Formats: sequence, C-alpha cells, structure tokens
Amino acid sequence: MSEKFKQISVRSGFMKYNGGILFRRISNLEFEFKVKIDENKLNSAGITHGGYICSVIDAGAGAAAHRASKNTNCVTISLDVKFIGVSKLGDEIIGFAKIQKITNSLVFLNCYLKSKSKLVASASGVWKKMTKKIF
Repeated sequence: MSEKFKQISVRSGFMKYNGGILFRRISNLEFEFKVKIDENKLNSAGITHGGYICSVIDAGAGAAAHRASKNTNCVTISLDVKFIGVSKLGDEIIGFAKIQKITNSLVFLNCYLKSKSKLVASASGVWKKMTKKIF
C-alpha cells in the first residue's frame, strides 16, 4: 500500500514558505515525510534549528492525523518533542508517524525523525478532529 512521496505544502503558509514537506502513506496507520536541510533552517551553531524540527514534526504528524481520520481537519492539542541528535546542512530528514489510537474526536500518535539512519528527535502528540470550520 506504500505510496510515493508527494509535496503536501501546496497552499501558501508556513511550511510552504519554509521549503515544503514531502509525505506518503505506508499503511492505514503509518506515514512517512521528509525535508532537506538548507542554510535557512540552521541555527547559529550550524545545526538544524529546534523550532524547525518541531515544525516538521507538527506538519508531518498533523498530515498523518488528517489522513488517518479520513481527511478530517485536525489541529494540534499537544506535542511532546525530545531532541536526541543533530542534522546539518544538506541532510535529508525522514519522519515516521504511527497512529496509536483514533477516537470520535481525537487522534493519538508517536513520531520520530532520522537523518543518515541516526535518530534526531522523537515525539508524541494528540490532534483534535475538527467537525466545524473554525473560521
């Protein structure tokens, strides 16, 4: 069932402005996403900025929650990120999200990011399924 990676940052917004994110479904409960690190994503120490890492996780895991909940719009309620390793200029970061549970109103998942087969960050989060437009 594994799909090819597709760009999901097609509308204007934060992730499109920051280079976009490629995403694919592996199974009904497992998803992958990836980004390439350029100079704009580095901090003053020359490694990928932690805020960007959080944004990649939020975007990739949020897309996983959206797809796993039959394309229902989802918003992040909580996101617990643990920074474990580093990535640098030119690295490709690959994220993996696994849905743990879906209820009538929430999606629970775990996620991790790797670069060059080394763990960069892990996360767990909860997304709220939106039944009404918020704007």
